[in-house]
Amino acid sequence: QVQIVESGGGLVQPGGSLRLSCAASGSIFRVYTMGWYRQAPGGQRELVATSTSGDSTNYADSVKGRFTISRDNAKNTVYLQMNSLKPEDTAVYYCNAEIQPLTVWVRTIYWGQGTQVTVSS
Repeated sequence: QVQIVESGGGLVQPGGSLRLSCAASGSIFRVYTMGWYRQAPGGQRELVATSTSGDSTNYADSVKGRFTISRDNAKNTVYLQMNSLKPEDTAVYYCNAEIQPLTVWVRTIYWGQGTQVTVSS
């Protein structure tokens, strides 16, 4: 069993900051790419940022220069530091991870349950 658990969402004023965390745990052999996606009300899920196990990162154009993804490979944890938040950043943020489980010798994508981020005055 593999679990993906996010934390750190909440309500913040425009211009404020939040830091999201996502931890993968359970029967894990290796974690590859970890990433953050978001889904606004009525919208489709979209990529926010990804981080490979080799520390290469990729960002959506809409968050470049404001959001920073980082990871702690020893803890199988990825973070998303969000600065200069805008109302249009309001969404449910989902973490995903490409994982090689111990029990199944196939790389599998796992998703967390999501955490709400609301940017409003």
